Amino acid sequence: MTTDSDSKTSNTNRVALVIGGSRGIGRATAIRLAKEGFDLWLTYRSNHTEAQATQKLIEAQGRSCRLFAFDIADRQATEDVLRPLAEEQSPDVVVFNAGITRDNLMVFMQPEEWSDVIRTDLDGFYNVMHSLLFAMIRARKGRIVAVASVSGQVGQAGQVNYSAAKAGLIGACKALAREVGKRNILVNVVAPGLIETDMTDELPLDKILPLIPMGRVGQADEVASVIAFLCSEASLYIHGQVIGVNGGLAI
Repeated sequence: MTTDSDSKTSNTNRVALVIGGSRGIGRATAIRLAKEGFDLWLTYRSNHTEAQATQKLIEAQGRSCRLFAFDIADRQATEDVLRPLAEEQSPDVVVFNAGITRDNLMVFMQPEEWSDVIRTDLDGFYNVMHSLLFAMIRARKGRIVAVASVSGQVGQAGQVNYSAAKAGLIGACKALAREVGKRNILVNVVAPGLIETDMTDELPLDKILPLIPMGRVGQADEVASVIAFLCSEASLYIHGQVIGVNGGLAI
């Protein structure tokens, strides 16, 4: 499914591609980048209603938004959508915000609980960037920001699969930063802690909040503001870094 705003993206406008942009941190990031003057390409898997709601919020900022529905765990589907887009116009910003959880203790974890998370959270990064990198390298410009997690920095019981995927994502971005920095492509990672989204609705906050020095959960806008900073002219010498947005959960 592809939906274009009435105002098409022109090649003179800056474009931000947000992978997983229909809800939560992705939505907040897309809106924040629209306020910063970017037109949006926004991908999501299946929730058309939420994606269209996000599109309207972006259009309210006076920017255009194109929606693309596909599963980034599907390599061919990802290539089929993103490679033609990159040939049309190399994105100025790529925000990789895709992620799923299938929490379970390792001893009880089923093979599909492991593979589903790895395929989306880590393989998905390869699928996306492999579709875009040639165009970005030719353009000799761009920002790549991956949304990892504090779980990828310190590990979390019950999340061996998720921690492995997010730690792998951090490693992939650090290595990619060494490959493309000379091409004026900056690569960084934002690692949120406990952020109020659909993924945290059922967590036992009474047990988690005492572990956070600031004593509260974070908001999606607080993560989006850091991502937007990394996509701005104010961050020209920040490259290959992992920035925690976690209220002190990992120090």
